[in-house]
Amino acid sequence: MKIIKQTYIIKAPPEEVWKALVEVSYINGWGGGPAKMSDKAGIKFSLWGGEIFGENKEVVPNKKLVQDWWDSGSKWDKPSKVTFTLRAENGVTRLELLHTDVPDENAKAIDDGWKQFYLGPLKDYLESR
Repeated sequence: MKIIKQTYIIKAPPEEVWKALVEVSYINGWGGGPAKMSDKAGIKFSLWGGEIFGENKEVVPNKKLVQDWWDSGSKWDKPSKVTFTLRAENGVTRLELLHTDVPDENAKAIDDGWKQFYLGPLKDYLESR
């Protein structure tokens, strides 16, 4: 199993970055839709029409979101775990991604996917608003 860590500095307040993680209209705006999402713990979610799905495990609004993640195209024995941590720093938001329990054979594609399809587009979306 692999661990993926990435950090993004986003020129937007934590409240806006949070919305881009948990509000369907924002998620659809940066390209993660069709999405089902909530800012409540225990809620099941899906992104890209169900290609990625899971459950919100821990929710601290504007600060931390922990999710169990499944990839519909993979046959994982257990979910991977994704943690987004947000922190305001000098007028921007530091978003730290920690993705654990990533199967070795999927790690490279998932690492690239965060940059190309999820957090990269989320950053671009928020900074162009």
